[in-house]
Amino acid sequence: MEMDLITRRQFIKKTGLATGALLFSGSLMSGKKYKKEKRPNVIFVFADQWRAQDTGFGGNKDVYTPNLDLLAKESLTFNNAVSCMPVSTPYRASLLTGQYAQTHGLFVNDVQLNPEAKSIGKEYKAAGYNTAYIGKWHINGNGRSNYIAPEYRQGFDYFKVLECTHDYNNSPYYDNNDTTKKIWEGYDVFAQTKDAQQYITDHANDDKPFLLFLSWGPPHNPYESAPQKYKDLYANKDIALRPNVPEKNKETAIKDIKGYYAHISALDECIGWLQETIKEKGIEENTIFVFTSDHGDMLYSQGQVRKQKPYDESIMVPLLLKYPDRFGKKGRIVDTLVNVVDIMPTLLSMSGLPIPKSVEGCNLYPILMGKQKDNIEGALIECITPFGEWERRSGGREYRGVRTKRYTYVKDLNGPWLLFDNITDPYQMQNLVDEPSAQKVKSELDGLLTKLLIQKKDEFLPGEEYIKKWGYTVNKWGTVEYTP
Repeated sequence: MEMDLITRRQFIKKTGLATGALLFSGSLMSGKKYKKEKRPNVIFVFADQWRAQDTGFGGNKDVYTPNLDLLAKESLTFNNAVSCMPVSTPYRASLLTGQYAQTHGLFVNDVQLNPEAKSIGKEYKAAGYNTAYIGKWHINGNGRSNYIAPEYRQGFDYFKVLECTHDYNNSPYYDNNDTTKKIWEGYDVFAQTKDAQQYITDHANDDKPFLLFLSWGPPHNPYESAPQKYKDLYANKDIALRPNVPEKNKETAIKDIKGYYAHISALDECIGWLQETIKEKGIEENTIFVFTSDHGDMLYSQGQVRKQKPYDESIMVPLLLKYPDRFGKKGRIVDTLVNVVDIMPTLLSMSGLPIPKSVEGCNLYPILMGKQKDNIEGALIECITPFGEWERRSGGREYRGVRTKRYTYVKDLNGPWLLFDNITDPYQMQNLVDEPSAQKVKSELDGLLTKLLIQKKDEFLPGEEYIKKWGYTVNKWGTVEYTP
């Protein structure tokens, strides 16, 4: 492990990139004379629970993702994209604010993001953008099916949203300011994507650029609910399980993964529709298009399910970024570590907009443009308090950890818990935390993690302490109970 690398916060402080983003935007970055009205459109598409390991372009030969594979050939493909706190509400709050969960306070599901927060929708709106959000929201905390008033929409004007549902074939939503609940027609992913296509069509020739978020529910379970056409792709297909799936779980894992892949292939088709619309409307060159996911899914790797865990199947997500005007259309692999908190500052900088001082993430745009050396040392991963599908009765625990390009190191309240060399052990089957030969690396990683926690003023206390601080009401297992 290199000892001369600097941490994420030190990187920001040293370079001044968080407050000096405009130095790397507009004409200074590309040599072109861009006017304000020529700022790029931004289309940010993200799925729920789609792990990095399950794409064709990522090397999975079983899953059918031809449109994403084509997109990857024209995009930056991030090999080290991390979901800091891999669960729905915390991810979404970090995505919109560029802050870690301890700062914005949403470290459990079904609680509300401060309506006064400095968030990405507000920043783009203040800069003259049209703003839109379609799909799953999950940061309002007022029941999963209730109408969300404009003051809680974080700067998004066009708003076709439901807080949360995974009933993809009977999926309710609210249409902007209409308080009458409606139902997306058919499989909600298709209807939401078509609505996004219409939004793109309606705003492609506006004087103002637009910011569009499209948030899909699948491939999150229930796995069996994808349209039959896509389930048929895998009905008779032999599925190669990851080696870290225990023998006792294999039959169930294959069944669930086939349904999971069916959802993925349906979403992949939607990626193709979106790209066709962007090209047809003549805005491809000056549109930033991002595809990613909020977190992954264990799918019986390590004998576990769902998310929140510190293993790669849970924390690593696919991330593609296409922006022909700045990066051309010849795809390339990017090894730079990127965490969810880095997305907001990077997109703002790429769009020529200032980055609020409240942002804790790192602006990666200068690195991507070759103007700054990649000195990002590690991405923080954490569970501030276990809840939901990983309650204490299911083995859930608080942890803090760091994911580097090579290693995963994690501590729980009792001390060092996990250490994996992800190069020599890509399926994380050998925990090196007590191995004598790994103690030097362990010490270095522990030092890095300690610095990261000091910088974010994280005392790493029991989860109950943070619940008390934020005043959340939880059940005996630490979960905020919600109304459907």
